[in-house]
Amino acid sequence: DVSQAADVARLVTQTVARFGRIDCAHNNAGILGGITRLADVREDEYDRLMSINLKGVWLCLKAEILQMQQQGGGAIVNTASIAGIRGSAWLPIYSTTKHGVVGLTRAAALGYAEDGIRVNAVCPGYVDTQMVTNTPLLQQRAAERTPMGRLATPEEIAAAVVWLCSDAASYMTGEALVMDGGATA
Repeated sequence: DVSQAADVARLVTQTVARFGRIDCAHNNAGILGGITRLADVREDEYDRLMSINLKGVWLCLKAEILQMQQQGGGAIVNTASIAGIRGSAWLPIYSTTKHGVVGLTRAAALGYAEDGIRVNAVCPGYVDTQMVTNTPLLQQRAAERTPMGRLATPEEIAAAVVWLCSDAASYMTGEALVMDGGATA
């Protein structure tokens, strides 16, 4: 549970015990929440979205950064969203959390570049996952708002994450890489 500090600490500890270090990390846990306007969001839904989508990234960043400082560097990629770049009237808290992820990404990149730690984000548009395919309104919007006329595949997003973690992206930090089939162009 990324919203629980003890669980995140255990994840990092077990990863280091098994592999000896953490060279790269992808903070990708997240939930959508209900599709509703701001005044209709329940407090418990707000708390749940903030806890998983934003606090979870913050807790993971903290634990990963501490480990990467000990070993002399690394690369971290956070999953944000195009909703964290442009906003969303019908997903206001999701959008807020994803704006927060972009902000955390940039703050961490600035704060830890001297330690050899690169921190970037991917900002996908509509991706062929259950989060989109189980939400008819998102499926409809994907068709209407994506110039490429299709959803991204999870593999396309994963390829960008792998690239951001690789030496090929060694001079990139603090970026929010938009991958949306032209939706925000």
